[in-house]
Amino acid sequence: MSATLSTAKRSMIPIAKPSLGEAEAAAAREAILSGWVTQGPQVAAFEEEFAAYVGAPHSCAVSSCTTALHLALHVLGVGLGDEVVTVSHSFIATANAVRYCGATPVFVDIDPRTYNMDPSRLEEAITPKTKAIVPVHQIGLPCDMSAILAVAERHGLPVVEDAACAIGSELSVGGAWEHVGRPRGTVACFSFHPRKLLTTGDGGMLTTRDAELDRQFRLLRQHGMSVSDQVRHKANTVIFEEYPVVGFNYRMTDIQAAVGRVQLKRLPGLLEERIEMAEAYTQAICEIPGLEPPYVPKDVRPNYQSYAVLVTRAYPLSRNELMQKMLDLGINTRRGIMNAHQEAPYVGSCPKGLPCSEAARDSVILLPLFPGMTHDDFARVVDALGS
Repeated sequence: MSATLSTAKRSMIPIAKPSLGEAEAAAAREAILSGWVTQGPQVAAFEEEFAAYVGAPHSCAVSSCTTALHLALHVLGVGLGDEVVTVSHSFIATANAVRYCGATPVFVDIDPRTYNMDPSRLEEAITPKTKAIVPVHQIGLPCDMSAILAVAERHGLPVVEDAACAIGSELSVGGAWEHVGRPRGTVACFSFHPRKLLTTGDGGMLTTRDAELDRQFRLLRQHGMSVSDQVRHKANTVIFEEYPVVGFNYRMTDIQAAVGRVQLKRLPGLLEERIEMAEAYTQAICEIPGLEPPYVPKDVRPNYQSYAVLVTRAYPLSRNELMQKMLDLGINTRRGIMNAHQEAPYVGSCPKGLPCSEAARDSVILLPLFPGMTHDDFARVVDALGS
């Protein structure tokens, strides 16, 4: 039977799928019927619960991780003519957030095993114009934060963690496990896009230990309005708000937050299921010549937001040929993480190139991994890789 005919009889396996059910629908319905649908009590409750989960003193909800990154850099004073050291090997929003501030992203290469920022390359990228460092916990694998923070401290630079993919990931600090987002840097920024483990449709969160930074995030996410909607709503006297600074419309809605609160309660179970499936993938892929499973350092626990497989020259097909074969068999995959410096807005930003980042983009395949993935789905993927 041809691949096309076979696929017609079997459903397409997606690369990812959000886990949303009746509980999330009921929470959204309750928020809608409450009459308070924009930023309000559900957002406040979600912030408090999220902060408790990751172990952060302060948590501020916003409309996306992109707006979270922009807000963090803006509040930290990044502006026109400044530089921010980060990686090209990330979704383009990381670099774009730097550009939104009028600053220039300075890209460093990655560790070819982890696909995260290589701390050994960080120091040489810092100049007198550098105002911040933005490491990315790529596909849910925590960065080497100890090494990155050591460099940042020597140069007196704030660290904004792009933790878009890393909710539920952990790293060992002094022999104890901590959630990404506590945070170890100055600020951590999360995404609640549908491909993430916890989704609100879209949305983001900033966590920090710094009460003053949190105060500024809250002020600026709502147009710089001096009095929040909740305070105005509960007041027994007439209150007129002021707008002392130019702010942004970066608010999360109460409908989104209501969904997020349910998702947060379900997160441990979703995480456990995902890790179990990733471990099964690793065991199977170790038996397929030419394919290498993700490398996981001993001091981190990834959430496997994506499952990345390296296609080596020993494999009979190129990475692109393998992706086409999988698609023909009804299995969606994705290429390795993109590189900003290979996209039009950033062409020429790395004259010498970033060989490890470029190799990772072109030799890695991301496999389907999502809640509710069946044993049959898993077997189809593994069989397609090994046949």
